[in-house]
Amino acid sequence: MPPVNVLIKPASSACNMACTYCFYRDVACHRQENFQGMLSLELMEKVIAGAMEFAEGSCSFLFQGGEPTLAGLDFYRSVVALVQKHSKTNVAVSYAIQTNAYHLDEAWCEFFRDNKFLVGVSLDGPADLHNLNRPDQTGRNTFNDVMRSIELLRLFKVDFNILCVLTGKNARSVERIYRFYRKHGFNHIQFIPCLEPLDQQRGTEKYHLSVDEYGTFLVRLFDLWYRDLQEGYYTSVRHLDNWLSILMGGRPESCGMMGHCSIQFVVEGDGGVYPCDFYVLDELRLGTVGIDRFENMAHSPIAQEFLHSSFSVPEECRQCHYYPLCRNGCRRDRMVSSTGIPVQTYYCPALKHFFSSRLAQLQQAAAILARWC
Repeated sequence: MPPVNVLIKPASSACNMACTYCFYRDVACHRQENFQGMLSLELMEKVIAGAMEFAEGSCSFLFQGGEPTLAGLDFYRSVVALVQKHSKTNVAVSYAIQTNAYHLDEAWCEFFRDNKFLVGVSLDGPADLHNLNRPDQTGRNTFNDVMRSIELLRLFKVDFNILCVLTGKNARSVERIYRFYRKHGFNHIQFIPCLEPLDQQRGTEKYHLSVDEYGTFLVRLFDLWYRDLQEGYYTSVRHLDNWLSILMGGRPESCGMMGHCSIQFVVEGDGGVYPCDFYVLDELRLGTVGIDRFENMAHSPIAQEFLHSSFSVPEECRQCHYYPLCRNGCRRDRMVSSTGIPVQTYYCPALKHFFSSRLAQLQQAAAILARWC
């Protein structure tokens, strides 16, 4: 039995914001039922019991959405109590939540602190950039509310990190965003390229991130980060951390940088279980909590085919000097051949541009960090 990661969507695709680039709204539209309902405590207990039965060593519960706080604070209080009820001495439990932080208050922050939740906050840099793509359901700007929530998280000493969705405009504004994060002391950051709708040609959305924009972003961000590192200041930037870990003999922890998929056990509001947050689709449903055991879902034909197909390595990648670092990126970004087989990542030229111009400095950064350890 392995360590288990369960990604739970207690509010399904429901959200109090209306982000222009929301990939999950698009994924939900590709299902027979867009909104799967709010996850009941009865089903949540079955999730917990099933995961704890299957887990060995560790079990992590990550809550996402939609907006997961819409399930209500009492729901999460009950979750913690149910985990304690089903706890095992040989399984360490951890909690995390990814939130838009639009309406956090003292009670939420106190709960996160007391139960050691790691909180991911979605914040796309300064006000004008953040508000451009992250309004609420009425079109109202959300930046000030999110910043107030962050101050509360700090006041209650809650561990949090910042997630920035990388659009074309955000990529072109990398210096402003990085300096904004530095100014506010945000030391744990991740940038994730925006996803365009399934079955739609890339480049048709206003927020599109082009290959050239991404390649330039990677170089400019690294230069800002590396200058700080040389001056003794370290900021955790997730994709850089993963590349540095590989160079230092470790393994990447980010799913999209491992070179293949894993089963994430994504639980929707109706108890349906799927292999990946990007593929919560009817045809990839692994089973239902309370009916199907986690072990059986992990070894089901759908799960095994999902995993197996992700291990395909194009010949161009096998011959590429940078493949040990790139690993062909996330499956969702891999282009598809005429035979339906995923091939090179859409961002291959961007990654080659970065590694060809900054690999030596990245190796030097790894050496600096090795001395610090």
